[in-house]
Amino acid sequence: MTDETTRPTLPGAHRPIVVMGVQGCGKSTVGQALADSLGLRFVDGDDLHSSEARAKMASGHPLTDNDRLPWLARVAQTVADALAPTETGGGEPIVIACSALKRGYRDLMRGIVPSLVFMELYGSQALIAERLTHRNHEYMPPTLLDSQFEALEPLTADEAGARIDLVNSPVAIVALILTQLTSPATPNEPKEIAH
Repeated sequence: MTDETTRPTLPGAHRPIVVMGVQGCGKSTVGQALADSLGLRFVDGDDLHSSEARAKMASGHPLTDNDRLPWLARVAQTVADALAPTETGGGEPIVIACSALKRGYRDLMRGIVPSLVFMELYGSQALIAERLTHRNHEYMPPTLLDSQFEALEPLTADEAGARIDLVNSPVAIVALILTQLTSPATPNEPKEIAH
């Protein structure tokens, strides 16, 4: 699908960016490349999971909302801390990878950092499952993909950000995101990019 309309309040490149989506969609790869392109720091939200959450996922059990909420607050607080002024000047936005699967999770994060912009990497479950066969994650087995798709609530038209189709290469995805970060906003129209 190619839909060239734009989401409300799409930012310039100076707002914090969450690269989101289910496991195996390329959040870390795209997030790091995007941060490099923007000259920003990259943080992988996976590094902020508690040891208990990691152990639970490694044993093949999906996290519950109660498991995820403290982690999501840590992710958002990491962004807020990066934005906070320091003795040497103003803070800076960062790019962070975080699944942010549900609208309520994103709302919680925006409650801590209202300027967050979400770039959702999306694709079919079959495509992502195939990608997972080529990856060995420390604690996120491929068997959890079903639960991730069950929990996923895609970005909606009233959320700042864009949905980027995984048919694109990581380099192309970063280029598409960079284009969106500098595009003017058109209120109340969704933005999906499938070039």
